[in-house]
Amino acid sequence: MSAFQGTSNYIASNELQLAVNAAITLERPLLIKGEPGTGKTMLAEELAASLGVELIPWHIKSTTKAQQGLYEYDAVSRLRDSQLGDEKVNDIGNYIIKGKLWHAFTSDHRPVLLIDEIDKADIEFPNDLLLELDKMEFFVYETQEKIVAKQRPIIIITSNNEKELPDAFLRRCFFHYIRFPEKAEMQAIVDVHFPKIKQKLLDEALALFFDLRDVPGLKKKPSTSELIDWLKLLLAEDISPEVLHETRQKKVIPPLHGALLKNEQDVHLFEKLAFMHRGQR
Repeated sequence: MSAFQGTSNYIASNELQLAVNAAITLERPLLIKGEPGTGKTMLAEELAASLGVELIPWHIKSTTKAQQGLYEYDAVSRLRDSQLGDEKVNDIGNYIIKGKLWHAFTSDHRPVLLIDEIDKADIEFPNDLLLELDKMEFFVYETQEKIVAKQRPIIIITSNNEKELPDAFLRRCFFHYIRFPEKAEMQAIVDVHFPKIKQKLLDEALALFFDLRDVPGLKKKPSTSELIDWLKLLLAEDISPEVLHETRQKKVIPPLHGALLKNEQDVHLFEKLAFMHRGQR
């Protein structure tokens, strides 16, 4: 299997490339943390694409239970079918709903399994998966069968740091924190999305974007994905570099700021700082 080096759609830092390839070599889950919008989920998608393998995404919600990743027994459907006299009730296997881990374990080719936003689930969720991720097998009590992985899937686990993960779980993972891109790296990311953008416009936009991220007290700093949205709007509306430059000089709220600032507290904070700046002039 060739080493991951990023793709034409995904700029991966050297540190991230090393982390991905180390996790694959060690056959351990890769736990990725970082600000929302730094490409954690996209990493799994692009890794699967670059390797030419199946991506099995498991998007975690607050109500998700670990058992759902293995399988679920649909007792309600079986009861209904028995009342209707359906013959398939005689085979309990007809009511076993395979989970994402089951699909990953039984895939003919080594897939990429994405466990996305694991920190959204109950605190016990990671611990409830420890044995299965270690042993790469689980038991289906209803059918008395053991499901054993044909090969270890490449497992990418993402977290937005909403809650701490258990130490026992962390010990079994290779960890990487995606730091926020610096200006040069961000330019490379933007070039992927907007290869024909004028450099002067991009320079002004990036300067304004990073200034905005540095505003003290901001509740939610704008992310990479929000920068991409904002640039798309700037191009669509044909906003000039001069307008952005003047915005920076006067420290007023940026044009089309709804792509960057996502709550009223941050908009009010920026307006207040702009007002204070005008009062100091």
